[in-house]
Amino acid sequence: MSLDQTDRRILTVLQKQGRISNAELAERVNLSQSACHRRVHRLEKDGYIKDYVALLDPRKLNVPTTVFVEITLSGQADEVLDAFEKAVSRIPDVLECHLMAGTADYILKVVAENTDDFARIHRQHLARLPGVAQMQSSFALRTVFKTTALPV
Repeated sequence: MSLDQTDRRILTVLQKQGRISNAELAERVNLSQSACHRRVHRLEKDGYIKDYVALLDPRKLNVPTTVFVEITLSGQADEVLDAFEKAVSRIPDVLECHLMAGTADYILKVVAENTDDFARIHRQHLARLPGVAQMQSSFALRTVFKTTALPV
C-alpha cells in the first residue's frame, strides 16, 4: 500500500498527538469521521502505525542521565552477535541498541540516575555482556533536540 497525502497528514498528527479523538483528527485532516476511522484502521493493519505509547519524563522518574555506549565485539560471527543482542535486550536501563557500520559494532543508549548509578549498570550488566572486546561511554550533557516523530 502506498501513502497518499491524507494518510501522511493522519500519521503526522498521530505522531505528535496519539490520544487525539477520531472526531478531532478527522477535522484536522479534513475527512469525515468514518473515513478517518477507516484510514487509521488500515494504517494500523498495514503496519504503518506499530503501537500507541506514553512518553515519560526521565527526570520525574529519576533517570535524567543519558549515556551513549560504543561497543566493539571480539568477533563478527553470527553466534557472537546473537549472544550479545540477546543479552543486551534484557538490560532494563538500555533504551536502544543499534548495530553499526563504522568504528563501533553497537551503540547503546542507556539511562541512569547519575554517574554512580551508571557505574552500577556498567559493573552489573554492561561489563558482563558476551563477546565485548572494548567499550567506550559518553555522557550527554544536555539534550538539545529530541523527537519520536518520523518524517512522513
